[in-house]
Amino acid sequence: MHGFSTRGLSARGRKTAALGIAAVLAGAVVAGAQPDAGAAWAGTGGPGPARGGTAESQQREIEWHRCRNGADDPAGKQLDDAGARCAEITVPLDYSRPDGRTIKIAISRLKAADPRRRRGALLYNPGGPGVPATSLVVPVAQAAPQVAARYDLIGMDPRFVGRSTPLTCAWPAVSIGSAGPDRRSFDRGVALARDLAARCARHRDVLPHASTRNTARDMDMVRAALGEERISYLGSSYGTYLGAVYLQLFPHRADRVVLDSALDPDLYGPDLMRTTGPAATAVLKDWASWAARRHGRLRLGATASEVLATVDRINRAAARNPLRVGRHRVGSRVLPQLLWNVTAGDSDEAYARFAADVRVLRDAARGSEVTPTPVLEAVLADLSAPDADGYFSVQTAIQCADRAVSRDPEAYYRDIRAHRADEPLFGPLTRNITPCSFWPARPAEPATKIRNDVPVLMVGATGDPAATYPGQRAMHRALTGSRMVTLRGAFRHTVYGGLFAPRNACVDRAVNRYLADGVLPARDATCS
Repeated sequence: MHGFSTRGLSARGRKTAALGIAAVLAGAVVAGAQPDAGAAWAGTGGPGPARGGTAESQQREIEWHRCRNGADDPAGKQLDDAGARCAEITVPLDYSRPDGRTIKIAISRLKAADPRRRRGALLYNPGGPGVPATSLVVPVAQAAPQVAARYDLIGMDPRFVGRSTPLTCAWPAVSIGSAGPDRRSFDRGVALARDLAARCARHRDVLPHASTRNTARDMDMVRAALGEERISYLGSSYGTYLGAVYLQLFPHRADRVVLDSALDPDLYGPDLMRTTGPAATAVLKDWASWAARRHGRLRLGATASEVLATVDRINRAAARNPLRVGRHRVGSRVLPQLLWNVTAGDSDEAYARFAADVRVLRDAARGSEVTPTPVLEAVLADLSAPDADGYFSVQTAIQCADRAVSRDPEAYYRDIRAHRADEPLFGPLTRNITPCSFWPARPAEPATKIRNDVPVLMVGATGDPAATYPGQRAMHRALTGSRMVTLRGAFRHTVYGGLFAPRNACVDRAVNRYLADGVLPARDATCS
């Protein structure tokens, strides 16, 4: 969600990777929500799939087929083995030109395990942006069998992602990384951002249409194609913003909606990550306390302050000269990306893996010959590889299409300098410039203003390093019909079902009860 790749930065990122001026809609408004775009299509001037039509009228019967595409497609094989089926639907590239160019959107469906008790379809988006979701209906079913019994689980690769008319800019790098310690290192990042943006210029005719608003419209086309009057939704991380945009555009089409680890809807865009440095630092401090309690084994410091001093010495050493870590060189551009891995989760297992990485980096900073851990090797190999699958470029394309940002590099450098003292490690990473400052296409529409009272269940952790708790609260205030269940004292991103973080029974009960019975908590609640 910024100028560094989420591929390789956390266990969640790696898992999900296997696994960012149109017409105003007119019509009846539901409690401050923008009108249902389906109603607006009937000659009101709102963007839709065809003039005078609705999503339903534009969809033919879905032609379901096997999911596997050849022998080298383990995700497709897993879907087939689970009994899922796949399909493609046709949608407009530009909803303001419904008779123009079209693209294909790939979907998967795993039918409800208990058809007699089936209550509808539930679409899942894991976040990203830019993460394929067709393959993820199987892990959702495994994590939440109560939900899979009652709902057809629907996966959708967002437009230009995975199997949905994929887009790639053939970038030679998967991240810009940290701005580093000085002006010279910052300028190198600016040059890289400018070069990456220029490589996407050949796609400038489609780039404005990569927006979350259009993905939400695609979701409604999927709903119509499935023959569902309303659709339920489970979204995490960026998926919460996508879900909120869907609620704003199609309030009458939403059934039961769960948003896990919500983003601030007023800040979402290319620069959202600039707010996450303090939260990531809080996770690092929590890990430091954990490591200090295990000093006899880890030898990283007997107190949290001593452990953090060890990390600081690594950071200062990398700023002087790149560290030799096996076959790799780790300088000030890359090191903060490696240390960001502390946000992979707050379980003993995740913290122990991160401690092993820090021990290797500490020894490298001392000049010792080291062998990277398997995690470090995988991340470093990923960061040094080109963006072969287009993940980073399409993630950036989504964010650039959603919200315009400053095109002045000096604004970013001033911000980094202003926060060097209070965010010395993560500030130059999270506040760095992105290719969106040089993007060859402007957003086609203004960012969506989220304000509605559609019923929603929100869940999240107070110590979330990516969807910060103040941002979650901002989404909660914007969705006035929402109830929020907060997991207190946890430093993890996403909290439901054990999909990408440790399972919490209290959170799971609240979500499962709502999805099964439609019962929202009477008031906001907490779990510990």
